[in-house]
Amino acid sequence: MLPVRKQYLLPTMASQTKKISLILIPLLLSFLVALVQSGGIAVYWGQNKYEGTLQSACDSGNYVTVIIAFLITFGNGQTPVLNLSGHCKPSTGACQGLSTDIQACQDEGIKVLLSLGGAIGNYTLTSPSDAQDVAQYLWNNFLGGTSSNRPLGSAVLDGIDLDIELGGTSYYDVLVQTLSSYSSQGRKVYLSAAPQCPYPDAHLGQSISTGLFDYVWVQFYNNKPCEYQSGGDITKLTNSWKTWTTNVNATYIFMGLPASTNKTGSGYIPPSLLESQVLPMAKNSSKYGGIMLWNRYYDLQSNYSNQVLDSV
Repeated sequence: MLPVRKQYLLPTMASQTKKISLILIPLLLSFLVALVQSGGIAVYWGQNKYEGTLQSACDSGNYVTVIIAFLITFGNGQTPVLNLSGHCKPSTGACQGLSTDIQACQDEGIKVLLSLGGAIGNYTLTSPSDAQDVAQYLWNNFLGGTSSNRPLGSAVLDGIDLDIELGGTSYYDVLVQTLSSYSSQGRKVYLSAAPQCPYPDAHLGQSISTGLFDYVWVQFYNNKPCEYQSGGDITKLTNSWKTWTTNVNATYIFMGLPASTNKTGSGYIPPSLLESQVLPMAKNSSKYGGIMLWNRYYDLQSNYSNQVLDSV
């Protein structure tokens, strides 16, 4: 009778299981890190009548925040002026119909903010009381307060964005502090800022130092010292991103980018390079929130958000 050979199936299976585990664990950890560091896309809407409706932007499924641009006149006792560049004329009450779009966006879980400022306009704050008056106007006409003539209708916006590029640099910290104080009335007022990438921003540095902003989307375009350089050089962009994420106390910091090369100046990053080099670098910061695109019209032309959505 032949002797029975010993079988070693269990040790072999255990060894194979261990090898599989050693392979899977790093992959799982990488997945969890990517999941934690995943972000979203914010976009500016309102400055081109050919960009489609506000609701169509939200229905695209590409954005977590849409910023209505711009309130171009405010402060110094002036009557505030909203400019939506051909979409509708606020002074006639024609923009109140946007209330339906705003509510539809919010029903989809998308935050809708109003942006103050922009590259053209007539705005400034002349004193602490002037800043407080502007904050009260915003609360009553766009946020949770009441007014007989709300420019965008009855919808309550989620918050206020500051894209201050002109006028004086003082008292925006008071404006931010006053707006933030309205959150105590039951509904949070989200605050965002769009500084230029040279640090600190000349107009918004003081207000950003309050630490009250939920979102800071830094404009890494039209600023040669701190933007992406064509040809694949991300050195200046990387150094500036690290400066902002290290020094700014904000909940999330977004990388602001042009959505196309069409009349948006410099700083455009090809989608493939954004995915392969820029986003892996940006996601090293725990403050990474995603990217901001200027603007919805250019995004429609280039299909930029669709190309990078899964990587953001």
